[in-house]
Amino acid sequence: QLVESGGGLVQPGGSLRLSCAASGFTLDSYAITWFRQAPGKEREGVSCMSRNGNTYYADTVKGRFTISRDNAKNTVYLQMNSLKPEDTAVYYCAARLGNPLISKWAETREYNYWGQGTQVTVSS
Repeated sequence: QLVESGGGLVQPGGSLRLSCAASGFTLDSYAITWFRQAPGKEREGVSCMSRNGNTYYADTVKGRFTISRDNAKNTVYLQMNSLKPEDTAVYYCAARLGNPLISKWAETREYNYWGQGTQVTVSS
């Protein structure tokens, strides 16, 4: 089971840190990806951490978002800085055993486990 938390309402330019806590399995054997879905849009990959710690980012968030993992807490984080209104979406974390192909890290069908999502709203 994956449980996201940390979403909320923030002003443009602000920051949030999302958490994805796992239960029933240990995250260090899995690749974890954050996705987001805005109203009327498809779910898109935001950032991925592979099993061996490599990280990948969508161009739209590169330099602003940072993914990290705390194995002791079995939790993955997404630090989001310099938030923009276009970052508004429901954010989901997803997991798969082992690593996806690098070219497919942002494809939803690569992942077996999903959280319920947490809303992030960037607005003044």
